[in-house]
Amino acid sequence: MSIHTISVIGAGLMGHGIALTMARAGFAVIVTDPVPAALDSLAQRVRASLQAMGCSDVVDETLGRISTAVNVASAVSNADLVFEAAPEKLDLKRQIFAEIEAHAPKDAILASNTSVMPITQIMAALSHKSRALGTHWWNPAHMIPLVEVISTQWTDPDVADAVAKVLELAGKSPVKVARDVPGFIGNRLQHALWREAVSLVENGICDAEGVDTVVKQSFGRRLAVLGPLENADLVGTDLTLDIHNTVLADLEARPGPSPYLENLVAQGRLGMKTGQGFRDWTEDTAQATRDRVATHLTRLEGILPKA
Repeated sequence: MSIHTISVIGAGLMGHGIALTMARAGFAVIVTDPVPAALDSLAQRVRASLQAMGCSDVVDETLGRISTAVNVASAVSNADLVFEAAPEKLDLKRQIFAEIEAHAPKDAILASNTSVMPITQIMAALSHKSRALGTHWWNPAHMIPLVEVISTQWTDPDVADAVAKVLELAGKSPVKVARDVPGFIGNRLQHALWREAVSLVENGICDAEGVDTVVKQSFGRRLAVLGPLENADLVGTDLTLDIHNTVLADLEARPGPSPYLENLVAQGRLGMKTGQGFRDWTEDTAQATRDRVATHLTRLEGILPKA
């Protein structure tokens, strides 16, 4: 499958990062968004992101590969691959893909970017389901290497292979997800940790700062170079089994959200955007945290391919 032109549906936080990444890798990228302001500010945001990553020398050539379209029909008419990056609303995504399928070439690959929504539900109404799949880009899309490539029961294996190859060419680390389950791989792991973290606070075992400190100052330091199953093999599967026999029965296992979390939301304690969540935030401390994350990510190797 020959892929040269890529369309991105959505110019928001994720869409701009996807467009940047693919243009940076040499693909022609066409972006559309129903909000004119999002398209108008796209070039400025791409420029700022590249400069923040220390890639000022490739700003002009990257922007030269990105164009905008006023609607989905014109954005996808010549696309080889389409990335949908719309809000996490099932009906909206279904509507967008109906429009994409009506106007994109018959052999174009159609990919939905979503964090947790089953791809099967999004693509169920398409006439040609074999060319459709999911790609879960992680935020910020232009800085996090992982992209999960999710196949449905209809996805042609060659389509998944082609998308994985394109992502590799763009400097990403694609991982194929063979079964379309909610949350895929990364968010199932992440939110299993978050569920236990919330439970520790809810049950008075420690405060939120204590949870965050424990993660950042212990196993979090090695996660970037030592995955959990590598770690289990490092310490021994026999020791891992002994620990599981002792601790698993005591871990949080409720099937629904924590009442503690539900109460935070009900009280309007929505995190950094409201100044309170699990922890208290000022504008300065919130921005310092965002800056710390951005600085850390830009220091990692292999974020983007060399020009």
